[in-house]
Amino acid sequence: MLKLTYTESSFDLECVTLSLEEWVAQRVILALRVGQSLCIEPSTASFLLPVDLPGVEVLRAEVKRDDREIIALCACDAEYLEVTLRGSWLSDSSKGSVGVFFTAMSDRAEFFLHKLWQEAQSCASVLSE
Repeated sequence: MLKLTYTESSFDLECVTLSLEEWVAQRVILALRVGQSLCIEPSTASFLLPVDLPGVEVLRAEVKRDDREIIALCACDAEYLEVTLRGSWLSDSSKGSVGVFFTAMSDRAEFFLHKLWQEAQSCASVLSE
C-alpha cells in the first residue's frame, strides 16, 4: 500500500507493508479509542516527478501494463510529469486539507513509484543546497 501524508506545509510518500484493509481497520480503531472524527472517501492524489529522472520510462511501461487504472501519468511541461493516483482520502473532516491518502497497486509498482519519489526528493534537496 502507498500512503501519502499531507500536512499544512508538505507531504510524504511511503510504502506500508500492511494490507489496505488492515491499515484502515487500525485507523478506525484508533479514532474510536481517542474519540476522533474520521472521514474516508474516494479521491485522487497527484504529485510531480522530473521527466529526466532515471526510471520514468519504466514507470510509463508499468502504467501501460496495469489495466486497473489506479495510476495515470500526464506531461505537465518539458520538465515535469504529473503522477495521479486513485485511492481514498482519510481525515478528521470531509473538508480537511490535512490527512492521509492511501492506495494499493501491485507490490512492484508501489515499490518502484516510492523509489522514484525518493530519488526526486533527493535531487530536489541537492538542487536547493
